[in-house]
Amino acid sequence: MILTIAIIFSLIGLLMLIAPSFLWVITEKWKSSDATEPSALYTFSVRIGGAACLVIAAYATYVFFV
Repeated sequence: MILTIAIIFSLIGLLMLIAPSFLWVITEKWKSSDATEPSALYTFSVRIGGAACLVIAAYATYVFFV
């Protein structure tokens, strides 16, 4: 179970780090009136969240194997 959670968190974290604009299109574009691109703050905060997901995934993997 823990390993499954680690895999899910790592996939989500990688997506957040690599393609924050893709996540913006899926989740936030419809809320914007001009809807051109995500702000720099949004991109930064999504990447920070992706890094946090990867840290959680690494810790869960460590707990599973140790």
